[in-house]
Amino acid sequence: MSKGPTRLMWRRMLALLIALVIPLFGTAAVNLTKIMLINGEFYKEKAAGQQLRDVTLPATRGDIVDRNGNILATSATVHTLFIAPKTVKVSDDDENGTKTEARRNLISDGLASILNLDRGKIYAATKKNTSYEIIKRKVEKPEADKVREFISENKLGSIIGLDEASKRYYPNDTLASTIMGFVGDDNQGLEGLEKYYDNDLKGQDGRVMALQNAVGATMPFSYETTVNPVSGNTLMLTIDEYIQHYVDKHLEQAVKDNSVTNRGACIVMDPQNGEILAMSVKPDYNLNAPFEIYDETAKAKIASLSGDERTKEIAQEQQQQWRNKIISDLYEPGSTFKLLTGAMGLDQGVVNVNSSFNCTSAFSVSDRTYHCANNKAHGSLTFIEAFEKSCNISFIQIGQRVGNIAFQQYFKSLGLNDRTGIDLIGETSNKGLNYSEKKMGPVELASNSFGQTSSITPIQMITAASAVANGGYLVTPHLMKQEMDANNNIVKTAAEPRKRQVVSSQTSQTMLAAMEGVVKNGTAKNANVTGYRVGGKTGTSEKVQQNAQNPDKPKEYIASFVAFAPIDNPKVAVLMLLDQPHGENIHGGTIVAPVVGALLADILPHLGIEPKYTEEQLATLDVQTPNVTAIAVTQAKNKLESAGLKVKTVGNGNTVLKQNPAANTSIPKNGTVVLYTSESKQSDPVTVPDLTNLSISAAGREAIEAGVNVKIAGYATGDSGAVSFKQSIAKNTKVEAGTVITVEFRVIDRGDSTTG
Repeated sequence: MSKGPTRLMWRRMLALLIALVIPLFGTAAVNLTKIMLINGEFYKEKAAGQQLRDVTLPATRGDIVDRNGNILATSATVHTLFIAPKTVKVSDDDENGTKTEARRNLISDGLASILNLDRGKIYAATKKNTSYEIIKRKVEKPEADKVREFISENKLGSIIGLDEASKRYYPNDTLASTIMGFVGDDNQGLEGLEKYYDNDLKGQDGRVMALQNAVGATMPFSYETTVNPVSGNTLMLTIDEYIQHYVDKHLEQAVKDNSVTNRGACIVMDPQNGEILAMSVKPDYNLNAPFEIYDETAKAKIASLSGDERTKEIAQEQQQQWRNKIISDLYEPGSTFKLLTGAMGLDQGVVNVNSSFNCTSAFSVSDRTYHCANNKAHGSLTFIEAFEKSCNISFIQIGQRVGNIAFQQYFKSLGLNDRTGIDLIGETSNKGLNYSEKKMGPVELASNSFGQTSSITPIQMITAASAVANGGYLVTPHLMKQEMDANNNIVKTAAEPRKRQVVSSQTSQTMLAAMEGVVKNGTAKNANVTGYRVGGKTGTSEKVQQNAQNPDKPKEYIASFVAFAPIDNPKVAVLMLLDQPHGENIHGGTIVAPVVGALLADILPHLGIEPKYTEEQLATLDVQTPNVTAIAVTQAKNKLESAGLKVKTVGNGNTVLKQNPAANTSIPKNGTVVLYTSESKQSDPVTVPDLTNLSISAAGREAIEAGVNVKIAGYATGDSGAVSFKQSIAKNTKVEAGTVITVEFRVIDRGDSTTG
């Protein structure tokens, strides 16, 4: 029988065991010390990253609404589609990975088909060793519902998921795009108001933190922690959607009609408090597709390019269409500036309404000779007459009386050397007056007095002009009226708009009367609006620096008009400019004033400002055609003649079966309504005559002879020099007898140019 281990052998075995175990435990202890004490935070974060799924819950971005609560920008719920690649693997004993591969193909094929995505990219995502891979952002509800159905049918809930997110929508596409701006993929404001008020609009994101098991699947709901998002504030603007619509419409047409090559711009503002009612630059872009080039001319140019040249041109055109010309681009205001020079002279007491000036064919200042537009010699003029005729030479003399130092003081006080402070990104900081006290000599003072050589922004111009018109107070133009939180509590309102008084109330009243004279008797007759008192100042400024740099090219100009209405208590200020118009006439009084007049005709009634007609105006107002169908012919005739209309009858029936123009059509007094009394008897169509380049009376005669009605449009209709330039139905078109043709008239004026 063998003996067991001796005591000595046990001792040796124990010693050997101790020799082996102590180093192992020592090494383990050292490693544990490093892991727990030295690198503890690192491993905690790594473990949390493997065990926790942390998902951001984006806050709903606040709406942007107009002053009446109409939505201009809003956010809707969309979804972010993701997969958990770690959970794609079926099991460790999956033979040759066949089942896992089949699952990868199922996911890739299904999602690619539903979302119209690249299958290869989805397949590559399924093979990653991660727990969260985004497949597509901003998935709309119809697609999300299909994905959910796909997940349910194939039991893929542990692999594919949908997180809620939001997407920005602009219901009116291009409306107010100049000021609205847009957001990026992460809902961060990139341009315009979206960027300026980004912190207020974006709200505060929430979070969902959920535990994951060893294979990356989300644990039950009890292991989940949620921090709810806080919605952003609603931004209520001073903008009026109705007014903005008409500004966009009229400006776009003016840019087209006058072949404007460097965009047009228009601002409508309340001169009393600086609230911007509308702001537009055309061409602009679609807020729902801001990276697409919207201008057709630019698109055609890009289509002809390729490679890096094409990429560069696209980027430049994007920046151009996003750029707000009204706050970012400098221009020489031309004769519109004369209302500021005039206010300086009156306020300083160096001129009054009866001051006399003499305008000859030329006027010399130092080594420079100045002329009025087209070398006119106006002769002896009072202050009011000089303003109405936009006399350059008279305003040079006013500037001389004001003097260098006072001119610069007023220029600064009117805010023309500083940003206006409007709540938009990108307002230029360039100082408008380019001369110091020592450098501004007699020639510089003369040129500045009638609006040349000093460069300002359109927003500076309308703000300074409003100070002259509102009683003398400089205001801060602004777009934010108030902000409301998610519970509709007002949390922010616009600051006090008035900065300082820059001219006296008496000076303001005198300048308002002078501006009304410009519309009644001067260069802005085309801006007359029947029933309303309108005042303003026209301008046609040469782009001096640009033209000097391009002496071989035709000279370029900016045509503009600034207007106020009602002139006895201005509620609306309008500045419109067309940068580089081309056509037979490029003067502000001819091509801009009538557009502003038409715009005011739309705006003023909307604001509840009632027209006040003179007896003369009442006699020329259009009437609405009464409804005389289905009544006796004799009764119909009496009804129409009582409304001041003429009657033509077609057929031998006793009852009116049809009328033209139809009921409630606007038609001039003394117009003709054709009554049809027999189904079988119809009048022969008539041919629309050429009604352009005619006086009002001549156009009326042509219309009568042709058997159509003519509706007079344009706002110089009381002026004997008004000439028609556009008709609503083209000449030689066949129409029904009695059809109303709208014919627009304007006075051709060349008296507002600052060069001559």
